[in-house]
Amino acid sequence: MTEIGSWDRKGAWGVDREGRDRGLSREGLARMRRALGAHVDSGAIPGLVALVSRGDDTHVEVMGTMDAGGVRPMRRDTIFRMASLSKPLTAAATMILVEECRLRLDEPVDEWLPELADRRVLARIDAPLEETVPAVRPITVRDLLTFTYGFGVVLAPPGTYPIQAAIAELGLDTTSPAFGPDEWIARLGRLPLMHQPGELWQYHVGSDVLSVLISRVTGRSLEAFLRERLLDPLGMADTGFSVPAEKISRLPTSYAHDPLTGGLAVWDEAEGGKYSRPPVFQAGGDGLVSTVDDYHAFYRMLLNEGGHDGRRILSRASVALMTTDRLTPSQKVEKDAFGDHFGHHGGYGFGVAVRTHRRDLASVGQFGWDGGLGTTAYADPAEGLIGILLTQTAMDSADTPRLHRDFWTTAYQTIDS
Repeated sequence: MTEIGSWDRKGAWGVDREGRDRGLSREGLARMRRALGAHVDSGAIPGLVALVSRGDDTHVEVMGTMDAGGVRPMRRDTIFRMASLSKPLTAAATMILVEECRLRLDEPVDEWLPELADRRVLARIDAPLEETVPAVRPITVRDLLTFTYGFGVVLAPPGTYPIQAAIAELGLDTTSPAFGPDEWIARLGRLPLMHQPGELWQYHVGSDVLSVLISRVTGRSLEAFLRERLLDPLGMADTGFSVPAEKISRLPTSYAHDPLTGGLAVWDEAEGGKYSRPPVFQAGGDGLVSTVDDYHAFYRMLLNEGGHDGRRILSRASVALMTTDRLTPSQKVEKDAFGDHFGHHGGYGFGVAVRTHRRDLASVGQFGWDGGLGTTAYADPAEGLIGILLTQTAMDSADTPRLHRDFWTTAYQTIDS
């Protein structure tokens, strides 16, 4: 097992409000190292980069290799496919436009997204596509941020409902569309909503709609706006929607699991893979790549209520909106029915889940999200704790979720006082 432990002494929150030191326990870090190492040693996970920070202490563990059975060691600056950890950055970019009064949370998006104006809504989720009723109101920015705009991932086996076949036929069921944002939103606009705007939380698609909205409001690509307003100010030089040729050696092979054998199967290569070239559609829901230190900078900004190195990236009020529960009990019904995937947090803000009850070691108020390609990141304001775990192994078997649970169990044991 390849292990590298490193300490950084930099930060802004060395003491809590009672004046106590807020650091990391070396005994707890050793326990975390052993737990993570067991997953790498077993061969279930080729490699990982894990970070925990609290106060002025940041600790990074680097283990394993870039490829299953390979010899190239994982590195601290390895670039990972962040998958759904893209969503919080897209939400933050949207809030920047809200703060500038270029968007308003509760106004319709029809001006910028006419493809989504005058919606029809399925009479029921299993109805034929022609069986619809008018939308009771337009879609708002808030609906998109909270995933309640009426359309999202169908939490049922493929082929259960007619709407699923229509989504597949239009090529809207892929994470890397072969067409640009204008064509994507036009195809989306051909379909009725599944539910009335504001009625129900439905995963994912709202973030990709925000990608188009941000681009149209700013007159720039999503990546260009992210770079100017978030990535560059936060020093996130390795974050983007693709990996340039001079950095491609830092992108590991991405693995899923063979459904028959359960073994690792290559999902995406680095050289010549989907992230080796700019995408046609910059998907704010799952398209970003990043490193552990880049993503840590973003989460430190959120934990610092929008500030970074003496500069304000977001207002305190915007961060509070993003990181507190924005859903009503009725909006959570379907989400909470899938507890292991979406419901165990309790709440959802803008782009992040929010803990509303204590069911494990995490404090109420913890916020963050997980990525289907093997990533997880949360911040706990009550403890001043940030944890980030990045792997190249998808969440489509028990192995990676089990690794994530062990990481979070031991991350909370690194709290020193």
